[in-house]
Order: sequence, then C-alpha cells, then structure tokens
Amino acid sequence: MLGAILGDMIGAPYEFDRGDKTKDFPLFSEKSEFTDDSVMTIAVAEALLATIGKSDAEIKAALVDSMQIWGKKYPHAGYGCMFSQWLGTPNPKPYGSFGNGSAMRVAAAGWLFDDIETTRHIAALTSEVTHNHPEGIKGAEATASAIFLSRKGKSKTEIKDYIIKEFNYDLSRTCDEIRPKYHHVETCQETVPEAITAFLEGQDFEDVIRTAVSLGGDCDTLACISGSIAEAFYEIPKEIADEGLRRMSSDLRAVLKLFYEHIRRES
Repeated sequence: MLGAILGDMIGAPYEFDRGDKTKDFPLFSEKSEFTDDSVMTIAVAEALLATIGKSDAEIKAALVDSMQIWGKKYPHAGYGCMFSQWLGTPNPKPYGSFGNGSAMRVAAAGWLFDDIETTRHIAALTSEVTHNHPEGIKGAEATASAIFLSRKGKSKTEIKDYIIKEFNYDLSRTCDEIRPKYHHVETCQETVPEAITAFLEGQDFEDVIRTAVSLGGDCDTLACISGSIAEAFYEIPKEIADEGLRRMSSDLRAVLKLFYEHIRRES
C-alpha cells in the first residue's frame, strides 16, 4: 500500500515524459505529491477491508461507493476522462476500459488474502467495476499476484515465471531495451509488464522506484505498480516512508493505518 503511494508521489513530477529517463533525480521535490493513483489505492483498500468474507456483489457495491466518495473528496487528483465521468454518475456501470488504472489501485488485494486464487479473484472484482475489459482485469490480477508472491517469500525468478505462465506478459526485455522508445501510454498492456520488469531489475525498494521512473511515460503509475510489488519484497527505508507519510493528507493516512493494523493482526 505505502509502496504504491510512494511510487505515485515520486513519479508524479516526471509524468508525461517530463524527466530525462534517468535514475539520477531528486527522490522528493516540491512537486512530489499524491495523485489519483494514491486516492484510488486508498479507496479500494477501504472497501476491501470493510467487505472481507462478503459476497462478490457486496464487494463490488462497496468498491463503487468508496471510489465515488474518495473521488468527490479529491476531484482534481488527475483522473482520466472516462473515469471522471464514472465518478460522477449515479449507479455507474463498467465501461470496457483496459487502462492501467485497474493495476495501479489494486495493491490491497495482494495483501489481504491467504491464497493466490482468492487474491486473483478479488483483484478481478476491483477491476470489473470499471475496467471490465480482459486486459484491464489481467493487469490487476498480475499486479496483485506479484504482490502476493513477493510477500510469501517467492524469488524474483519464481515471480517472473508465474507472471509469464499465467498472464503471457513479455518480460524478456530489459529496462535498457524498453527505455529508449517507451512513451506515455495508459494501457495495462504497455504498463504492467514494464512496471514488473522494473521491479525485477531493482536492487532494493528505492532502486525499483528509480528504475520505474527512468522509463518515462506514465511514470507515476509505473512507479506506483512497481512500488506496490517492491514493498512486499523489500523493506521500505524509514526515511522514505516518513517523507511520504508527511506528504499525505490525514484521511489517507487514517486508512493506511487501519490497513496495516489489520495486516499485523492477521500475520
């Protein structure tokens, strides 16, 4: 959860190819602030915490309610056009999106359940309320699966093999091969594999974030996805966590606190 939000914050100043595609940049600046990625990550987490053990219909209803409530709290967080319309629609319906929004908000699903089948099922539900295209669902499931496998102590090789086998993503390219021609794109198909590759290449939490941002493009979402996985694999350095928490609003911090209290109770 916090890893996703940190990735979003750190990547935000460099979105839309505003960086130099380098890993050498200030980790935090005056423009390092949370965006829609963080707001929706919190919204999904709050809904999932409130519906553990409930039916799919109840989970989906809670997801819709939570995302709309948080969207109204932060109406200028940077949502895409279609999602902005969805946020303001009574009884909204999914709209066939395969955008990377399904993967950037799914972090909580990777932490809250004890088996990968349930993890993938709940991840799919978090996508289906908006991003019900197969590629949107796939992106959410792949991200949540990587988080689950990371927190269960699987190696990067095991995680990579699972993602390739189950989701048929191309993880053969290195970040050096991806970086030169990579551009701003907001689909799961061209964000999730790159974000997972950045995680696989990173040497620690900070290096994963720097690697994701260095790819350019929609790098706050890239780093959000990479950071969500990296948190489960590595320890977040205290100084980075503290700085991120300081930049979060109190209502986001409150949900984050409840989330980690639940995780500690269940571990």
